[in-house]
Amino acid sequence: MTIKDFEIYLRPTQFIDCDKTDVIEYAKAKTTEGKSDKQKAVDLYYAVRDDILYDPHHLILNPKLISASLTLERGRGYCIEKSLLLVAVGRVHNIPSRLGFSIVKNHLATPKFIEMLHSDKFVFHGYNEFWIEGKWVKCTPAFNKSLCEKFNVAPLEFDGEHDSVFQEHEHGQQYMEYLHEYGQFDDLPYELFAQELKVHYPHLFENGNLKKLA
Repeated sequence: MTIKDFEIYLRPTQFIDCDKTDVIEYAKAKTTEGKSDKQKAVDLYYAVRDDILYDPHHLILNPKLISASLTLERGRGYCIEKSLLLVAVGRVHNIPSRLGFSIVKNHLATPKFIEMLHSDKFVFHGYNEFWIEGKWVKCTPAFNKSLCEKFNVAPLEFDGEHDSVFQEHEHGQQYMEYLHEYGQFDDLPYELFAQELKVHYPHLFENGNLKKLA
């Protein structure tokens, strides 16, 4: 890949507002300039994973209320919101960073949440990719450590070298199954995201409005 190919993975976008002061300050507070890109990416991953609490019950569809900076301000968010923030802080440190989206089956989901979705499949699960030492490396910052401890599951670790996307039980049982890949993006493909939710969870859009997931 050429330098020009990476430009779209370094710039601020509508949803990845890495040029916002609070995002820049947060990014710089969570790692140091003297470290390698790999070391920085690891620091940033753990910061977003554990500082921002995973909250799938507050699904926001208004594009004006979705961004990396708003996720940081709220201190919680669902997987896409956390991924937006991780991409943003990566870009602050000039590490090419992008989003990936999948349909997954999450065996950690509670019966209550599955009942609300009418499905055990999670559409548009967000994850991240950093360009580190000549390759894209995947990581998933969604599930914070305290949440994993509550479910007696080991949190996903990330070393900046190997992909980290499969949530596993301490005895090796796989908890995250990837069923479909949408691909990688430089920003949240909002129209596709909203469209897929309507296709897979039509009951959430009764009367044309998203019902509250709580």
